[in-house]
Amino acid sequence: MIDPNALFAGGIPENYDRHLGQLLFEPYARDLARRLDVKEGARVLEIACGTGIVTRHLRNRLPASARLVATDLNPPMIDFARRKLTGMHGIDWRPADACALPFPSTSFNAVVCQFGFMFVPDKNAAFREARRVLVPGGAFLFNVWDSLKRNAFARIAHETIGGFFPVDPLTFYKVPFSLHRRDELEALLSGSDFIGARIEEVALEGQSPSAAELAIGLVEGNPTGTAIRERGSVPVGKVIEAVAAAVAREFGDRPVRLPLKALVVSARAGVAPQRA
Repeated sequence: MIDPNALFAGGIPENYDRHLGQLLFEPYARDLARRLDVKEGARVLEIACGTGIVTRHLRNRLPASARLVATDLNPPMIDFARRKLTGMHGIDWRPADACALPFPSTSFNAVVCQFGFMFVPDKNAAFREARRVLVPGGAFLFNVWDSLKRNAFARIAHETIGGFFPVDPLTFYKVPFSLHRRDELEALLSGSDFIGARIEEVALEGQSPSAAELAIGLVEGNPTGTAIRERGSVPVGKVIEAVAAAVAREFGDRPVRLPLKALVVSARAGVAPQRA
């Protein structure tokens, strides 16, 4: 069973890509891809590829001889990414669970993940799997959002949506912003035989054409819209309007410029024997 907060299906991939892609994910995708340095013939695994935003930047950066395998837990996200990147060669698309990767040990020279590990239910298992499929010395590169408190756009969305459901609030926005503690990240890395860890705060800016477009993404570009419909007590459109108004009050409108805060983490696979 997939956690409902990690189920990106139906119209979510399109809304995610259209309304949030350029705003939230492109700036960090460019940043993440530029940090990867691999040699000719390298084998690179992307975990939680989503709609292919990082995938495109990775493929453009990698040597032509490098192999890129892009995976995601949600087949609809992979299908959308494959269609969007039609014509871009050298990408092997695979559905995969980060906690049980379908690849032999020491299959890759690098593992990359953008904003994915927050959704993984067993983070220790996911980090062990990333280490297992890496060759000794292989690169582990990923980013995670900083806290909800430090990303005002998400806090506003969370609080505004929560106002409609005071008794049984929706929980989606607690998930993407849940893996920001440095001590937790360091423990996950060291406990999975990664070495040389670096955790860097990266502040960027995102821009949306309007508060209305951003609000569509913040509600319909993730499982929040689905959860609202399942409850049936409030029209989704009413929630989107409220989120748009709250965002416009805080950040203006046409365009909306948002400060974004994330952590970028890099490490190397150690040479210690893997624990069972």
